[in-house]
Amino acid sequence: MQLIDIGANLTHKSFHPDRNQVIDRAREAGVVRMIVTGSSVACSRQAEALAADYPGVLYSTAGIHPHHAAETQTGDREALAGLLQKENVVAAGECGLDYFRNFSPKEDQRRVFTMQLELAAEHRMPVFLHQRDAHDDFVAILKEYLPEIPKAVAHCFTGNGDELDGCLELGLYVGITGWICDERRGGHLKDLVANIPLNRLMVETDSPYLLPRDLDSKPGNRRNEPMYLPHIVQSIAEAREIEVLELAATTVRTSEQFFGLP
Repeated sequence: MQLIDIGANLTHKSFHPDRNQVIDRAREAGVVRMIVTGSSVACSRQAEALAADYPGVLYSTAGIHPHHAAETQTGDREALAGLLQKENVVAAGECGLDYFRNFSPKEDQRRVFTMQLELAAEHRMPVFLHQRDAHDDFVAILKEYLPEIPKAVAHCFTGNGDELDGCLELGLYVGITGWICDERRGGHLKDLVANIPLNRLMVETDSPYLLPRDLDSKPGNRRNEPMYLPHIVQSIAEAREIEVLELAATTVRTSEQFFGLP
């Protein structure tokens, strides 16, 4: 079984001591390609450089997470525009709105989200989206730009049925993480995941976050890694009542088409 992890935060400081081994373990587990998430200008530069070290294995995104919206500076738009032209960069983002934490004021989040959608439209790039507790504003902003954006994925979807319906009506792809493995918070996803068209479903770990809660053997540091993606895919396949190999093959094909991977 081969898989593509569409969201791995491999530049996170928790991976500094053993990043190469993390990538090796992922590949041994069948995770043959990974998209390294960019969440700030500095992080996006690091993600692109890391991807350049692993051609054909790692790719990256370039964006500013809503948590960092208030930190944006003059020149950040130009910096992201430059990154979006790099060979290893396959999507704009991670961008969107997060009213759950509100680490940045809402007005800053909306401004920086809009700026990145404009960039994606200008460069005809897919968009890697984040949304939490901000669905109405998220949809209102996003739908203005979708006609000019090739594709967009609701990364790490954790919402309810109405929010899923709204994303699907907009034509979004949907990324599912190990949240589905958490019976306390993500049990509802086991019912909802069957409503996602198979050709718009992608899989991800969002590592080092969201370690699957139902792993038989959890690492002592509680760090999630791309090597756990097969476990997540197994959970999704069971919820959809399809063969895991079919799900794996379909999500790989969808991810290749979405990100334009060779």
